Amino acid sequence: MASIHKEIFLGAPADDVWSALADFGALHTRLVPGFVTDTKLDGDARIVTFANGSVARERLVTCDHDRRRLVYAIVNERITQHSASAQVFADGPARCRFVWTADVLPNEIAPYMSEQMDLGLAAMQTQFGKAAR
Repeated sequence: MASIHKEIFLGAPADDVWSALADFGALHTRLVPGFVTDTKLDGDARIVTFANGSVARERLVTCDHDRRRLVYAIVNERITQHSASAQVFADGPARCRFVWTADVLPNEIAPYMSEQMDLGLAAMQTQFGKAAR
């Protein structure tokens, strides 16, 4: 199983970024506008439309407010396993570290997923500002 790990520093307080991440149905307006163009809630899942036209059904696994950690999963005809976690860590009063990890099968889809995650992180930096390490 391929494991993809990404992390960035954002120029916003951890609570602000966490609030946007935890708002499960508002990816397209609060966390990654432009990268995601629409999000619709459907029970414990969200239907996500990406800027490239692809659509994914992401099921909420857990939303841990104390740890600022959200976990979701995707299963469809192309992806036999996808489990991802995103977590926000405070790094001072006006910046934070965003950590995103995804485990995927088949392994061949990992490069595409990694590229998509990079685009998502770039959208977050546009939304919240870049922060130097």
